[in-house]
Parts: sequence; structure tokens; C-alpha cells
Amino acid sequence: MACISKRRDRYVIDFYDKQGNRKRKTLKKGTTKTRAREILRDIEGKLAKGLYMPEERIPLFSKVAKDWLEFKKLNIRASTWSCLEGHTRTHFKELNSLRVNLITTSVVEKWITRRQQDSMNISTLRKVLVTLGQIMAYAVRHKYLDHNPVRDAERPRGQGTIEEKKIKVLTPDEIKAFLDTTTNQKYHTLFRLAIMSGARQGELLGLKWSDVDWEASQVRIERTFNHQEWYEVKTTTSKRRIDIGPGMIAELKKWKLACMPNKLNLIFPNEAGQPMNHNNLVSRQFNPALKKAGIDRIRFHDLRHTYASLLIEQGENVKYIQSQLGHSSPTVTLNVYAHLMKPAHQEAAVKLEKAIF
Repeated sequence: MACISKRRDRYVIDFYDKQGNRKRKTLKKGTTKTRAREILRDIEGKLAKGLYMPEERIPLFSKVAKDWLEFKKLNIRASTWSCLEGHTRTHFKELNSLRVNLITTSVVEKWITRRQQDSMNISTLRKVLVTLGQIMAYAVRHKYLDHNPVRDAERPRGQGTIEEKKIKVLTPDEIKAFLDTTTNQKYHTLFRLAIMSGARQGELLGLKWSDVDWEASQVRIERTFNHQEWYEVKTTTSKRRIDIGPGMIAELKKWKLACMPNKLNLIFPNEAGQPMNHNNLVSRQFNPALKKAGIDRIRFHDLRHTYASLLIEQGENVKYIQSQLGHSSPTVTLNVYAHLMKPAHQEAAVKLEKAIF
């Protein structure tokens, strides 16, 4: 039976663990008897649930984070793992030296407050907080603590302002100038297809000639090539057919005749017949083409945003845009591109009145 005794001005908790081994826990000087009873009740509760672990065996947060990363490595893409590794290396330095069971909801909320005081972008903070929550959930599964403190922490909120996503898109005139300055046929075709299909960079680099449906004027997205690795598409909606116009089909036919045959049957292979390096594509071809056309630097991914913005501008149905982009739902499409949609809908109001009256 557990009991509390006092030795040399300190309280000592005397109890037996689940294996019947006698344990003594000497509390720090100044601990009151009331507090000692609370600690005893906590120990008894953990023993009843099979969660008790001696203090010296509870790992530091840094060790748990490292173990969690190793566990995740086999189940996620290399690019995703790299992002999570960056979170743990950069943002949790003040937690690393704490035993994981000492990270309470209060500690988490203070950590959030310090990030906000350092003016961390709210979107970044929320992503890093998800990573922290997953690390602590891993600790709970391994019985280092009995609940996830991140779950109960108050989530960070914006400071009363709406954060508008900074999406850069090319105008029709800029698109023409950009493509006109790209004289290399392979890259001209690649950049044009990026704009006219909205496909992601990895999806474009993973395209094979067998993915082109010449009769239906469509390209099938079946796989991606990212960070020098092949992947299946992430979701069922990412695996899709994208409609392309007759002009784009004609460009692809011309490039098929000029494209050097390769074992992988890639539409856009490098000189060795292998998939392109995405960094080389941007630094050696994409950025110089923008500069030559006199266009401010944008990301390659902004070609996808350009495609979406043009479809929105011409009034296409959101469900159709979602299916072409491969978003999981129209809600995702609206969340990303709602600010590009026209705020005034006078024409719709006029049509409604005519329909009724």
C-alpha cells in the first residue's frame, strides 16, 4: 500500500509498481503535504491505468521527436518528411530539454504565445502546431503520458485581420510574352502545358506519352515525380483527366515528333532520357525565361494558379475547376481562389428578377 512519510524536511512517497517492485519518490524541498497527496493520487491513478513509468525512464521531448520522425519516415513522402524534420529542428528548441511528461497544456500555450510575440506567420504556426500535436500523440501511444496537452491548448488566431493568400498569376499578355521568349521546343511545350492544364510540376515531369488521350483531347494524371522519387498520386481526386484545347494538342503532336525516344516513355525527359530535376528546371529554364520576358519572378506553381484564375475569369463552374485541379472538394478550391472571384454579381440579380417577374 502506498504511503507518505517525511525524512529530513522532505516528503517521500513509498509505493509498489505493477511488477511488485518497491519504489520511493523523494519530493523536492518545500513541497507541502497537500501537494504530496496530489502527487500520490496521480501515481496511483497511473498505476491503475498501467501508465506509470519511473521519472528517469521518461524520455526528453527531443528523443520522442526523433523516434516519431523515424516512425513517420517509412509512411510518408520524402518531401513531407523533410518538412516535418525542419519543424522539429527549428521550432522546438525550448522543449527539447524537457521530459515529455512535463509538457503540459500550459507549457504549450506559452510556446504558442512566444511564437506569436515573435510575429510568426499564423499559417506557419498552425502547421507547426499540428506537428507538435502528432509528436505528443506519439508519446501518449507509448504511454509516456496519459493525454495529449496540445489537444486542450487554445489554438492561435489572427489579430483581427483577414490574411489574403498572395497568389501571383500571369495576364494573357504576360503568358504570350513568356512563351514567345521560350524558344526551346521542349520547354516551350512544357510551360504551355503547365499553363493550359494547371497540372503540378511533379505531375508534369511524371507524364508519359501513354497518358495523352489524343481522341478525347485529355491528359491523364497517374503519378508524380518529386525530389527525384516516383510517387502514386496522393488522393483519388488527384488521379484525373484534364481537358486541353486543340492548340495544345497540336503542340504536343509536334513535340512528339521531335522528342528523343526514351525507355521511360517520358514526355519531358532530360538529355539522358531520365526525369528532369525540378530545381534545375526552375533555375536554368523557368526563371531565365521570366527575366527575358520582363516578368517579375513567380513560382512555377503560380502557373497552376494562372490556369485556375483564367477559368474563374471566364465563369467556369467551381465543380469543374475543382475536378481539373484535382482538389479533394470544391470547398478547397473556394478556399484557395475565392478572392479571385468577382465580388459583384449584378448580372445574376438581374436574371433572378427576370425569372420571377
